[in-house]
Amino acid sequence: MSDYIIATASTSDLPRTWLEEHEVPFVSYQYSIAGEFFEDDCREESRAAIYVGMRNGDILTTSMINEYTYSDFFKSLLDTGKDVLFLDMSLKMSTSYENSLTAAEKMRSEYPDQQLYVMDTRCVSGGLGTLVYEAVRRKEAGMSFEEVVQWAEDNKFKVAHRFTVDDLNYLKVGGRVSNSSALVGTMLNIKPVLYVPDAGTLDVVKKVRGRKSSLKHIRDGIIHDLSRFDSTGTEIHILHADCAGDAEFVRDEVKAAHPQIGEVSITSLGVVIGAHCGPGLIAVFYLADGRYPD
Repeated sequence: MSDYIIATASTSDLPRTWLEEHEVPFVSYQYSIAGEFFEDDCREESRAAIYVGMRNGDILTTSMINEYTYSDFFKSLLDTGKDVLFLDMSLKMSTSYENSLTAAEKMRSEYPDQQLYVMDTRCVSGGLGTLVYEAVRRKEAGMSFEEVVQWAEDNKFKVAHRFTVDDLNYLKVGGRVSNSSALVGTMLNIKPVLYVPDAGTLDVVKKVRGRKSSLKHIRDGIIHDLSRFDSTGTEIHILHADCAGDAEFVRDEVKAAHPQIGEVSITSLGVVIGAHCGPGLIAVFYLADGRYPD
């Protein structure tokens, strides 16, 4: 097996147990509650507790990762003598990305005989996690560093991201909907459906009335995507923010329509995206043949 490291950030929203089992190091984003700072530890129990707290009124803020934290993280990896592929959130979604590039350039000058590849994945949350998952799978199957980097670059735009949120006020705070839209939308029970296009942004692509309609729109988009290619064995990853029943609804509907697909996993959404989108978010990710918001 090729000897190199695939590393990521806590924003890949992969479970801590999986990251440890596959020896994938991660750098943690920070978040704060009532002035107290915490590291995003990728533990399911931490995520679940966060959403219970948010439903009870906790307000979370998140912090970018500075250049020095990235430098320390990259140094710890390069000190092993191995090459490193680092995958984090899309440039358009992460203010930390430029800091990672600056830190990486510094580390390359200190470790000129090793490769450190920092990719603009154009993915967020579980979409990033899906890319990491697939890259690690190929590394473990024996692909070289160069082959995995090329595969990830060639396939990152095939990672589909489908989201819906339950509370427009979180999107209002993040500037994705206006104050008036949030107010009217809340009164009319409007639920936005979001998607990550090739640019790596998080866009509202449709607004529907009612939670069930938003879940059905997510379901229909997945079913349509899976019909575009031979989806036999395709794995789907569903992340939720304290709404497991809705995640199970989407899973069961998709499996009924496409019984040939592989495992459909359900885990808790990570803290960073959750802080900006709120409890009730459902997000679905999978490797398709491209990104088709509609």
